[in-house]
Amino acid sequence: METADGADLAASTEEPLTEEPLTEEQREIRRTLRKLLARHAGPPAARTATATTPEGYDPALWARMSGELGLAGLALPEEYGGTGRGLPELALACEETGRALASSPLLATSALTAPLIAALGTPAQRAELLPRIAGGRLTCALAVPGGSLAHALGLTGDNTTGAWSGDGRAGGVQARPAPDGWLLYGEAEQVLDGHSAGLLLVAAHTGGFARSRTLLYLVTAGDAGPGLVRTRRTGLDPTRPQAGVQLRDVRAELLGEDPEDPADVTRALAAAGRTAAVLLAAEATGAARGALDAGERRLAELYARIEAARTLTYCAAREPGPGPEGGPLALAQALEALRAAAGEAPERDAPRYAGRAAADELLFGPAGRLRARAAERTGLLRGAAA
Repeated sequence: METADGADLAASTEEPLTEEPLTEEQREIRRTLRKLLARHAGPPAARTATATTPEGYDPALWARMSGELGLAGLALPEEYGGTGRGLPELALACEETGRALASSPLLATSALTAPLIAALGTPAQRAELLPRIAGGRLTCALAVPGGSLAHALGLTGDNTTGAWSGDGRAGGVQARPAPDGWLLYGEAEQVLDGHSAGLLLVAAHTGGFARSRTLLYLVTAGDAGPGLVRTRRTGLDPTRPQAGVQLRDVRAELLGEDPEDPADVTRALAAAGRTAAVLLAAEATGAARGALDAGERRLAELYARIEAARTLTYCAAREPGPGPEGGPLALAQALEALRAAAGEAPERDAPRYAGRAAADELLFGPAGRLRARAAERTGLLRGAAA
């Protein structure tokens, strides 16, 4: 092995040099999932699934990932059919799916939607939906107006203002009460897995000027009728299938109860954003490692960047409660490492890795804004100004 000034490393090792301490159960999750993805989610299989299946992923592979391996319910409580393992185990799974650039509804369902249902849903809603999610029988998508997912999740801006959901003005998604529920009218773009999800969780504005607030609504795709129009979009990364969602007086059910404090919803969205950032960072570090391993050279400096991002990711995954802004910071570093690694991948593979990095930055970044928002939340910018 040569010096770490950009020189080549020796042949790729199977495990990272700075291997996180894992339990035997965690090692088994990684081994089993890596073997499964190697057989069924390699580049040819992935391209076939994203191009030819209506879902944009292989449903049979997802059934094995969620049913046999229990990935969809890794972080859900046992009372709802999950395994209750927690965020580190789910991050470990996402690192492997990222390494294979595997397309699946894991991120949209288990990272973005399930935590919000668990946090805000009524007991009846949790009992009805979470076991189906944990078993892989129900896939979900979080739909927010416009292209504001990162803002809605509090990753790149303050989500306590209602501007990202329409703020009572034209645009966005508006909700109005109906005799047997709610009616939604509006549209959302860049909805991850929005074309195929069985359940949409829609952020919509309601209350008008007098009681303006943003709430979350459940839309069962199969029961929505002709007012729901979902159009699959062609994005930079075909393994991140997205959709435009139009709602024209679509019947919906309020998630949970109408809160006395509307900030309960935005706080839950921000918490889901921090969780999603950790899992996205895990995927990005896995993808960066895959890009580096695909090449003929092993660059020590780049390898160190990937491992630094990986360490930061697992530190954030283990942090209890809201904690510091470790997730967004890990995501920023992981996205930058993935972009750099994509530049070192073989010519035939480089566009796949570069597309993943670019698509994730458009949806959840960019890296500089992630860091700036984390600094705002922790008061670092105020301290520097003082």
